[in-house]
Amino acid sequence: MDRSSFSSHSVQPRRDLKTHYLLAYNLVSSILWFAVLARVLLLIPLVGFAHVSGGVGEFAKWTQTLAVLEVVHSALGLIRSPLPTALLQVFSRLFLIWAICTPYPTATTPSPFYSTMLLAWSLTEVVRYSYFVFTLRGGVPAFEGTDTERRIMQGIAWARYNFFYALYPLGICSECVLVWKAGREAGGWVQLGCWVVLGAYVPGEQLYPLLAYDRAKTEDDAREGEGEDWDTALVANSLTI
Repeated sequence: MDRSSFSSHSVQPRRDLKTHYLLAYNLVSSILWFAVLARVLLLIPLVGFAHVSGGVGEFAKWTQTLAVLEVVHSALGLIRSPLPTALLQVFSRLFLIWAICTPYPTATTPSPFYSTMLLAWSLTEVVRYSYFVFTLRGGVPAFEGTDTERRIMQGIAWARYNFFYALYPLGICSECVLVWKAGREAGGWVQLGCWVVLGAYVPGEQLYPLLAYDRAKTEDDAREGEGEDWDTALVANSLTI
């Protein structure tokens, strides 16, 4: 056996192990976030916004904290997301959970905006993690599997692009209100820090039109794909984002 053949055989087990690990991580994460989403949707009509936290707060806190692993994944090169992006996405949410909602529960968790924040987060993550589960199973772009799996994958790809238009502003607005409420209760230097954080949200809000344009462009490119079904092209293109 020549050296190149030996090298290819030694790399394959590591690649398979990585794929199986990421598949398990994304599957578990999608289930956990689906549980958060289901609990919030059930609790709002049953107990009202003011008591949603009592039924889902701790569970949501640790579910979000688990996402610290995504920073590790990025640092180790297991995923394509750049490390600064992973740090920003994960720790901005951890700030909301651990520095805003946990220390100031009376000011934040009874608010309807706490529930809308969890709804935006959980629905986004259910779609995102489910998408990665399907891609890691090898269903893109060939869509290996049944027609039902193909339709599910097309639906998830569509949701990944189109839910953004509603969930991004819903999440941003909810987070801002909670930071403002916590700052009012805390006072002093903590209040000043909260105002600084609110100022940091402004660039993120200005990115919304750019992000929306990028998603619309991806969909347009998919529709114009030569000889391709639009849904198939959309999913294939989304692999690069």
